[in-house]
Amino acid sequence: MKIEKTAIAGTLESSDVQIMITPNAEGIEIDLDSQVIEQFGKQIKKVILATLNDYQITNAKLKVIDKGALDCVIIARLKTAIHRSLGIQHQETPWEGLVK
Repeated sequence: MKIEKTAIAGTLESSDVQIMITPNAEGIEIDLDSQVIEQFGKQIKKVILATLNDYQITNAKLKVIDKGALDCVIIARLKTAIHRSLGIQHQETPWEGLVK
């Protein structure tokens, strides 16, 4: 899929993550700002890349501000940002294909 427009999901509250996704012509770029980057930076990027892969997104720029979010929160926020970017409405979400 191709990211159509800039979209954002999440908050800057504790235990949450804010993700902004924008179109990019040069692959995947992740700008990660996290209080726990030394301990969990690789895992956060792994979760993001796996989720993008699930959507077959190969070109996107992401600004990620992590406040200690769990993997499931990161996935939920990223999926929401992707859906907003693609203009997918709740009724159109193919949940069956997205659940692992």
